[in-house]
Amino acid sequence: MPWKLLLSLPLLQSIVSISVTKKRDSWRCLLPSGTTTYVHPILRTSHNSPPCSLQAISKKHENVSWLSVSPKLHVQNKFPRDVVVRSELTAAGSAGDGYLLPELKLESKVRGVCFYVVTAFSAIFLFMLMLVGHPSVLLFDRYRRMFHHFVAKVWAALTVAPFYKIEFEGLENLPPPDTPAVYVSNHQSFLDIYTLLTLGRSFKFISKTGIFLFPIIGWAMFLLGVIPLKRMDSRSQLDCLKRCMDLIKKGASVFFFPEGTRSKDGKLGTFKKGAFSVAAKTNAPVVPISLIGTGQIMPAGKEGIVNLGSVKVVIHKPIVGKDPDMLCKEARKTIASVLTQS
Repeated sequence: MPWKLLLSLPLLQSIVSISVTKKRDSWRCLLPSGTTTYVHPILRTSHNSPPCSLQAISKKHENVSWLSVSPKLHVQNKFPRDVVVRSELTAAGSAGDGYLLPELKLESKVRGVCFYVVTAFSAIFLFMLMLVGHPSVLLFDRYRRMFHHFVAKVWAALTVAPFYKIEFEGLENLPPPDTPAVYVSNHQSFLDIYTLLTLGRSFKFISKTGIFLFPIIGWAMFLLGVIPLKRMDSRSQLDCLKRCMDLIKKGASVFFFPEGTRSKDGKLGTFKKGAFSVAAKTNAPVVPISLIGTGQIMPAGKEGIVNLGSVKVVIHKPIVGKDPDMLCKEARKTIASVLTQS
């Protein structure tokens, strides 16, 4: 360790008493006995150093004083260099951040601003088209609302096209457009809705009631027939499931995120059984869908950034059954089988 760095340590700066005796051009420096506590300047953790002493002998050579330090000084709990680097990286984000490094790039934040500008301008014009066609939709296609979903597909495609590409696999497994079904998928990002709308299927999403208050977007969701849900309200949950069953009986499809919320680390969470109870009681097929990549482009909790990347959508074969537990386990196993390979 260089002497300048050694002398700059808080341990040497904490010298309390120095006895200087100027005899025969020599002087001695003593550290107080006992244990000295100091705080590491990078890791911000306290460490104890053992008792130590420092002797210095001044040597005159051409009117210049040199300080020689005794090698008996030892400092325990030395940290490897890589530990310090990891600590500095960790300090830049919160614990559990699965997508930390991309966020540090300024261009990701710029793309995030551009993303919302594009989606806002697209929504304004397409919402007017949806509003004009709404009376006809109520008269001729009240439950499926195919026209509204076509407009939503155009809006989603225009929004995501400049920012990421979508690869579809298993499109042949999609039921016919006029066949009611229960679609289920993993949930990683705010971009999941945009990605799923590009499929062109007129399924009804379930959304929090507060989102319906958002200008343009919330109003368009109302015209689409999105099902409102009050979280932590058991009565609202029952009404939501009843409405889903009623829509399936009338020829419409519904879409569920069985995890209930977005995954922050990309891992598949526990599935709730509501979607599978609806499928079992209505004899509707369950269509599992795996979304790969949306969580890396826009991580949960970081909706202000858009990273570079691509998205893959895998549509699995429909599952039919009358046992909600079996449907739940089978659907989760099917979705997870693709996620573990990516």
